[in-house]
Parts: sequence; structure tokens; C-alpha cells
Amino acid sequence: MSTLLHVSASPRDAASDSRALAGAFLDPYRRAHPDVAVEELDLFDGTLSAVGHLAAEAKMAAWGGGQPSAEQQDAWKAGMPYVLKRWIDIISQPGWLFSCTPDSGYSGPIRGRKAAVICTSGVYQPGAPLAYGDDFHAAFFNDRLRFAGFADVAKIRWQPAVDTATRDTETTAALQRAAEAGSHF
Repeated sequence: MSTLLHVSASPRDAASDSRALAGAFLDPYRRAHPDVAVEELDLFDGTLSAVGHLAAEAKMAAWGGGQPSAEQQDAWKAGMPYVLKRWIDIISQPGWLFSCTPDSGYSGPIRGRKAAVICTSGVYQPGAPLAYGDDFHAAFFNDRLRFAGFADVAKIRWQPAVDTATRDTETTAALQRAAEAGSHF
């Protein structure tokens, strides 16, 4: 049986936009792939046991986590939740999740598998002045997933930033995009 590993890295529970997007992605995914087991890993529940084995054995991975709300932004310093960064650092060990040689650079053992990255942002959004931060998620996830060997990566991103005037409409559209991606993943 194939496995999809869903890693959640938002402390905001029901108020989390990234958790809502992940749910919108996972519900149609489960319906389209009833033969795939979905392993849930919530990085804010305090458990990091066996995550390396789950990551190595999972056929697919869906990482959900984003920049926090504007009120929490300072805690993340315009980056990602510290528990997600810590987890990725823990499993990103040479010889375990990737290797690097002078001749070929980085390569990873995960071949022929898919990944989905679901990110949100409470302040950053494309086109905003640099005073609102930058996109730290995309570069970090692209590098780590490439190091591990993932070549097929779906990205679902939504920036319900502090100055979003039509938040409800944009939320609905983002949830629909996530559901569409989940049904075709």
C-alpha cells in the first residue's frame, strides 16, 4: 500500500489557513486514492519519533505550513514555523535523505515520488514592497525536496496578507485550487 505523509506545521489549529488548504487538498485526494494510506504528522504535538522512517518510506509527501498571521509574524521572522525547519533539518542528513559528491552535486534516494507544498503568509505576498518580507518558503522547499530526489512538486500557495481586501473571496478561490490539486495529485 502506498503512503502519503502529511506534515502539518501550524500552531493555529482551526484558525490556520495552511491547515484549511491542506484539508481542502487531502479530502479529494483521499476520495481519488482510497488505496493510499495518509499518515498525519503534526509537528506542534511534540512528537518527532520515527519521522525519518516515515519520510523515507512514504511514496508521496504533503507539507503544510506557512508564515503565521500578522500577529504571530515576529515569532517566525518572516520565515517558516520553527518546528517545520527543525524537522526538515533532522531528517536532512547526508547519506539518509541526500548525498553530495564533487562530481554530481546533490542527489537523493527518493525517486519517482510526488510532493505537495502548501504555504500561506500573513504578511508577504508577490508584488508587495520588500518592507513586507520576501518568499523564503519556495527556495527552501525547492532545495530540500530536490536534494531528497523529488522531481514532481505541486505548490499551493496563498497569501492572505494583512492588506487583503477581499479575504473571503480569495479564501474560497484558494480552497478550490487546493481541492483541484488534491484531486489530481
